[in-house]
Amino acid sequence: MNPWQRTGPNVPEISVQQLADRLRAGEKLFLLDVRQPFEAQQAKLSDSVLVPLNRLGAELDALRERIPEGTPVVVYCHHGGRSFAATQGLLSAGFTNVVNLAGGIDAWSLYVDPSVPRY
Repeated sequence: MNPWQRTGPNVPEISVQQLADRLRAGEKLFLLDVRQPFEAQQAKLSDSVLVPLNRLGAELDALRERIPEGTPVVVYCHHGGRSFAATQGLLSAGFTNVVNLAGGIDAWSLYVDPSVPRY
């Protein structure tokens, strides 16, 4: 089975409101954007790192080095489907403290920050 495919409900999620609250509180989080570069050019969360889903498997070692130990990872995409698969794949690859952003950047634009463009 390909670990990057959405296969079940055992993926932890965070709501956009929970993420906003944690960021406002100053919590150090690693925001991982798994969309394509053209999407990130249209809208993105501040301080996020772009690694498209189709490159994630090849970037696992680099991510292990880049993510500070103990830092929670929040994975997002446009609506939450690709980030669900990415979160599942990261957990399968041994990453811990990884959550999917439910609803993706679209939900962020709708419910948290309308200045982030919708597309």
